[in-house]
Amino acid sequence: MTPQRNTGAGAEAELPEYAGHYRLDERLGSGGMGVVHLARSTSGMKVAVKVVHAQFARDPEFRGRFRQEVAAARRVSGAFTAPVVDADPEAERPWMATLFIPGSTLAEQVKRNGPMGSGELRRLMAGLAEALRDIHRVGVVHRDLKPSNVLLAEDGPKVIDFGISRPKDSELRTETGKLIGTPPFMAPEQFRRPREVGPAADIFALGSVMVHAATGRGPFDSDSPYVVAYQVVHDEPDLTGVPENLAPLVTRCLAKEPEDRPTPDELMRELRSEAASYDTQAFIPAQRALKESGAESAESAESAESAESAESADPAESADPAESAEPRPEREPGPARVRRRRRRVALAVSALVVLSGGALAATQLLGGGGTGRDVRGKAGASGSASAAFAPWSVRPAHGGAGGDTGTGTGTGGMPQCTYDAERLLCAQSGLVSALDASDGRVLWRHAIAEDDGPSGPPVLAGGLAQVVTHSGKLVEALDPASGATRWQQDVSAYKGVRSVGGTLLLTAADDTVTGLDAATGKRVWSRRIPGLSEPYFLSFPEDPLAYVSTTSGSDDGHTRIMAVDPATGKVRWDERLSGALTLVGTTADSLVLLSQGSAYGSVDAVVRYYPADKVSLRVRLGVALQEARATVQGDRVYLLAFDGTLVAVDTVAGKQVWSLQTAVSRGSLPAADGEHVYFSAADGRLLAVDAEQGKLVGQTALRLGANSDEVVASLPEPAAVDGHVYAGAPDGTVFAVDGRDPANW
Repeated sequence: MTPQRNTGAGAEAELPEYAGHYRLDERLGSGGMGVVHLARSTSGMKVAVKVVHAQFARDPEFRGRFRQEVAAARRVSGAFTAPVVDADPEAERPWMATLFIPGSTLAEQVKRNGPMGSGELRRLMAGLAEALRDIHRVGVVHRDLKPSNVLLAEDGPKVIDFGISRPKDSELRTETGKLIGTPPFMAPEQFRRPREVGPAADIFALGSVMVHAATGRGPFDSDSPYVVAYQVVHDEPDLTGVPENLAPLVTRCLAKEPEDRPTPDELMRELRSEAASYDTQAFIPAQRALKESGAESAESAESAESAESAESADPAESADPAESAEPRPEREPGPARVRRRRRRVALAVSALVVLSGGALAATQLLGGGGTGRDVRGKAGASGSASAAFAPWSVRPAHGGAGGDTGTGTGTGGMPQCTYDAERLLCAQSGLVSALDASDGRVLWRHAIAEDDGPSGPPVLAGGLAQVVTHSGKLVEALDPASGATRWQQDVSAYKGVRSVGGTLLLTAADDTVTGLDAATGKRVWSRRIPGLSEPYFLSFPEDPLAYVSTTSGSDDGHTRIMAVDPATGKVRWDERLSGALTLVGTTADSLVLLSQGSAYGSVDAVVRYYPADKVSLRVRLGVALQEARATVQGDRVYLLAFDGTLVAVDTVAGKQVWSLQTAVSRGSLPAADGEHVYFSAADGRLLAVDAEQGKLVGQTALRLGANSDEVVASLPEPAAVDGHVYAGAPDGTVFAVDGRDPANW
């Protein structure tokens, strides 16, 4: 991809192509401090990457501020913010990646649709109060809450941009003579006593935001920022146009003295006492109205940007970024006539590969972050089940037991493991290792390039453990019994590598596909596959075929799925299905797909398609899920959204069975064994949920390691095999627990 260029006065000559290992695609917006790009993680998850302008990157003071922004954003990552996925404040061009949240900002919504109605206002206020409660709980003051920093996501408002926020224990302090914030939404104390700004300043800003949402203007309005500053400190707010039932609460928020303002909890109680219903579809009608009128909706360009913030002796407000991305039109396949088909239910468990948010990754690497999910192994595989099994933990990088004195330094990072015949094959930075699944003993270690670590867990193909480096430059095939290298291949000339059965599929830049024998590394065939452009393959355990799934961007809204024989490159079948769909798993006779909702990244239904009969069964979710990851276990599909919502769907009964809010942000892909659903959290916990009742039944202790403030970019899913569950943790530990007794973890 050609590096994207800025335009306009003072533009940088050229922007980087990558931030860390995130390839920067579409530019979402630009502000005074940096540029925000849409990018994708290795697993395909959409992220918004803020890259600091070069001139600020050379400023030590600004680097300190950016480090503070990253720290603050990490502390508040959760259901009401844009969670931090990764960051590098020390890079030549500092950057931060947050989860991409689709939806317009409040500023854009009001500008295009006008003031909100009473019901929408109440839901907005309740959502923002809840967000501030969570932000303040971790000791952070936002200090720049304003309409452009509020995203109206499908599941409620999100507070973004912590560029000038300060934790209470921050070593950075406001300099004398400098005002930090946006004057129309700043509290009086931010002008009078900037060093003493606390959580109550955010409540004042909330009041100003509510006036803007209700009227299209602020409670203190003037063309001059100096006049606005005077009004904020001395004058009473103008609440003309604010609904009568909200005006008293907004007035309290705009009290001149911090101690006279309500807390977030008090606001929530007040709103609840008046029966304010917080509908998760609160802002969807307005968004649909936009689409029907042909208007464009911006998509969280500010999710890591502080374009309007002013930091100078002159408190003038800077320009609001105007760049936006066009939303995909809402697609509904329509009422398809679904006939009752005979229930040929596959008893074998099918695993899945999910690409977050219903879109294919820009590059897919063998076994990397979201596809080729061999990690769960085979249910019923022999060997490891034993009545004498005892939980264990070990750090493969230094061979000590999990309870040793290692604190995370030199642990090699989070292990990503695959189960194989009584062994766990684990990859981490600088190391591939094999562990005895019964007791965790390290059987062998194999060194790999530490500066270009593995892209994911080893993938078993052709009887060998295939490992690809993170940059996609090298595939190394190891003997799973000894760790010896059997063959290796430079694949730097290819843009995609996928292991399917006994074949490695390599996709070149000209879309030529080459099949390598996974056992020997020798080329078997090479050709262009007819009708196939940009073939990024998907593969699933127990399924001999490779799949390519592409969604049309046109108004007719369809998804084309092609099944390819990896041994020959021949197309077995080619189908067009209605709607925007993402293939996430297969059973013996069907494909399982997720249906994309009206907003990017949302999932509103599960679709099961039977190629032999050309019949689709569609199960709509109770509430659309954002950035959902899913696993298939028989007729059940388990979806885990980025905010921790876990949902079970029965594709034969045609209904959502249960929904559970786990409060785990950005959990791993779930694993299931029929009795429980398991998934990992970023803090190293392994959680178990009863598969029938949808209730949390157990969780392990935290395993954070030394760098507990760092956010892991992607979490490897656990392996559930023969009643035992195996998982990796951020402190470099691999551990095993009894899956039949989660209550005693």
